[in-house]
Amino acid sequence: MIGSLLVANRGEIARRIIRSAKRLGIRTIAVHSEADADLPFVLEADEAVLVGPANPALSYRNTEAILAAAKQTGAEAIHPGYGFLSENAEFARAVEANGLIWVGPSPEAIVAMGDKINARNLMAAAGVPVAPGTTDPAASEDEAVAEAERIGYPVMVKAAAGGGGMGMAAAHDEAALRAEYAKVRGFAERMFGDGSVLIERYFPRVRHIEVQILGLADGRVVALGERECSVQRRNQKVLEETPSPAVSPELRAALCAAAVRAGEAVGYRNAGTVECLLDPSTNEFFFLEMNTRLQVEHPITEAIFGVDLVEEQLRVASGLAPTFDPDALVSRGHAIELRVNAEDPKRFLPGPGAITAWVEPTGEGVRVDSGYAAGTTVTPNYDSLMAKLIVFADDRAAAIERAKAAVAGFEITGPKCNLPFFAELLDNAEFVSGDYDTGIVSRMR
Repeated sequence: MIGSLLVANRGEIARRIIRSAKRLGIRTIAVHSEADADLPFVLEADEAVLVGPANPALSYRNTEAILAAAKQTGAEAIHPGYGFLSENAEFARAVEANGLIWVGPSPEAIVAMGDKINARNLMAAAGVPVAPGTTDPAASEDEAVAEAERIGYPVMVKAAAGGGGMGMAAAHDEAALRAEYAKVRGFAERMFGDGSVLIERYFPRVRHIEVQILGLADGRVVALGERECSVQRRNQKVLEETPSPAVSPELRAALCAAAVRAGEAVGYRNAGTVECLLDPSTNEFFFLEMNTRLQVEHPITEAIFGVDLVEEQLRVASGLAPTFDPDALVSRGHAIELRVNAEDPKRFLPGPGAITAWVEPTGEGVRVDSGYAAGTTVTPNYDSLMAKLIVFADDRAAAIERAKAAVAGFEITGPKCNLPFFAELLDNAEFVSGDYDTGIVSRMR
């Protein structure tokens, strides 16, 4: 097993990785910006290194500073968490070129799945269902219009290099497509340095389902069930649950088999997520994208399968077998994760600030992965995620009741907070029924 690990991230995910690593006897090293010096992940690591100012481009995305910190502290491996450098193939190559272990998939797999058009084509060749769409970037508005006429309106205009719900817009006719094409292309050039745009069929009513995969050290790829991710605002997830109330055993088997084929197509190792769109009217699913990293919502999979996915990542990176029998994976119960953000619960606008009180809920089936504590400050420099509230119970109805109690027992004062939104959502008849889609939040607002 790896003996020392540098965590190239911050907040709750850095703290969560450090927790598992320390349990395994691994020496942990945190890197942090000036703005994060007093956060729990910095204090809980065995060592901590300042890598730059608050600006993430000069700290958490500063590859030279992070590699220097690894050399300075004698780290054997680097875990990137999610976001920042986690899907940066050049950073992964630099880590390996410096004689360090990269806790993630190969740079080649990151590149293969990082471009949405290339990924779509790879998946189609591997027999994974893909939605009707372009096989090459639409190089102009006129080309985008021609593709949309072939596919049929409405269509989704997407940045080929995008992610996290950014760089995408629906168009229901030619005029809208021309306007959105220009917007998406410009946004993609600014945000991702790549203005390539693809056109796909848009499904007005759709569910967002993803499958957790793990590429093992012996070359096998296994699937650890699906997660329902349809509760979204601005195309970004705020609540996830597993198993999905929309997925039958037969559909689950098909989803997991397709996800395994996706992983095998790129020789995948370590943790990854295959994201799909599910048309609830036909039960057809289509490949959306693959996240070549640990997902924010991984704790709910841990809850129902009884595994520690960070430990499994570290075992794969160390060349070790998993802690579980890949041929006897069994899930039980139901789990829900709520992303507790520093944002207005009505309009979901960021609301950073100093935390004057922080009281986490406790009890059976309740877990909180937090990045903050009383006396710390949520700054405007980073994502608004403060904590993840995870609940687990024997069935979905019991999990919802447990989530309601946990939300009521979570006290955060200082920054704005979306806990009141979750109190509303957990009582929403559409959500409680399980028959919801990605438009549920917009219908609530």
